[in-house]
Amino acid sequence: MTDPSIRDGSPRNGATQDGAWPMGAARAVSLAEATSFLLLLIATAVKHGADHEIGVKILGPVHGGLFIAYCLLILYVGSLRRWPVKRTLLALGASVLPVAPFFVERHWLREPAPASDGTSGHGTSGHGGSPGRASSAPAS
Repeated sequence: MTDPSIRDGSPRNGATQDGAWPMGAARAVSLAEATSFLLLLIATAVKHGADHEIGVKILGPVHGGLFIAYCLLILYVGSLRRWPVKRTLLALGASVLPVAPFFVERHWLREPAPASDGTSGHGTSGHGGSPGRASSAPAS
């Protein structure tokens, strides 16, 4: 007999339903998309400066595929994580700027570090708080 909890797709051993698959893939694709964009810009400069088209012929389709994958993953992660529409649109808009997906990966696609002692953040959360500010005090 099979365990009915296995068939229903419920998470195992503390794993979350949105665990490594969408976030890890989104992080990897975000980094790859930004890198391919920068390489494509260099290849375009080489194409026009030295009349060598091979870089653009190779990197153009690679970047195009990564761009589509990035946009789809951002939409999926945004929906899964219930991001505000503004954040989702900003993350999508980041795909048209050469280095912006690096920032999306760094600040929005990384899992927050678990607080082991019950306190939250010491300036390392990536949310713009200053290290000396107490988290319970309202910002003025």
